[in-house]
Amino acid sequence: MKRLAVLACAVWLSACAMLNAPEPVVGSPAPDFVLENLQGQPVRLSELRGQPVLLNFWATWCGPCRQEMPTIQARYNQGGFAVLAVDFAESRQQVQGFLDEIGVELPVVLDSDGSVQELYRVRGYPSTFFIDAQGIIRFFHIGELSAANIDNYLRQMEP
Repeated sequence: MKRLAVLACAVWLSACAMLNAPEPVVGSPAPDFVLENLQGQPVRLSELRGQPVLLNFWATWCGPCRQEMPTIQARYNQGGFAVLAVDFAESRQQVQGFLDEIGVELPVVLDSDGSVQELYRVRGYPSTFFIDAQGIIRFFHIGELSAANIDNYLRQMEP
């Protein structure tokens, strides 16, 4: 019982710390995080520095997410930027099945407890942050991305 109370306190304090963290806004550094990919390996956002990053928050039950994933995949296949797709609180099997079904092989990480969603103050899906090569948030897009949207944001981030 005592162990459970200590764990609950630790989770509560961690959540409070995230809510007290600066809100990610355009022009500010992208908050760093580490999440596991579908193979169980840790992925740290800051390890992608040196290239533009499309940071996409999504879920398998989200219709617009389903629509935009192939578009993101097609543009990602052309190169010039990294993608990190953050799934919200779904199982590894569920996410992999979804990706297989729609034919997408993007780099995906699992936000099992929703802590990164909270860190980025995500309130709707899909939500996408465009981060420049220095780790600064340059654009924030809520809703489905088109190929033209992606190209426009990436073009504006070119040095």
